[in-house]
Amino acid sequence: MAAQRTSFEKLQRDRAKKAKAAAKREKRLDKGTDEESDTLEPLAPAEPGTEMSASELLARVEEIHRLFEDKKLSFEDFEEQKADLMARISVE
Repeated sequence: MAAQRTSFEKLQRDRAKKAKAAAKREKRLDKGTDEESDTLEPLAPAEPGTEMSASELLARVEEIHRLFEDKKLSFEDFEEQKADLMARISVE
């Protein structure tokens, strides 16, 4: 049995999908170069009197992930801050 050929429409869809992904990637890279003021202040050690809510902790985790993906935070700092944040999350 012969293999079925790919349709022209499928090729067009694949090309459009690749073009869209490339445009999205380029837009993301351009956005990263404009925002030079994104810095993350280090977290203070966990103290009994100062607690962050779960939503604040999760927002902070999202922020360090974004900074790491934008290459504004080293892997070591990312892992250290992520571990500290995960240790602060209390499960009730």
